Amino acid sequence: MTDAITRAAEILKDHRASIDRLDAILVYTLAERFKHTQAVGHLKAQHDLPPSDPNREARQIERLECLAKDADLDPEFAKKFLTFIISEVIRHHEHLQK
Repeated sequence: MTDAITRAAEILKDHRASIDRLDAILVYTLAERFKHTQAVGHLKAQHDLPPSDPNREARQIERLECLAKDADLDPEFAKKFLTFIISEVIRHHEHLQK
């Protein structure tokens, strides 16, 4: 291998190691988030509150879009990501109320 290819392989290895660490952070962060949303779901079920809060959800999506712009992340991607998470949370809350 040439020196340039060897250096590129080292750089690629470093990027992949960082990506792997960030993936782990995402998984643990999502797990922590869902622990709290499960607690919210139990509270809602105990007090016969609706499983979703469309006003809060809209505010959260808007907030995340702003954060995404500040972070130089595609706001549409951030919106899709949070929308997916919210739909999972609502599904869990509906299940708890049955």
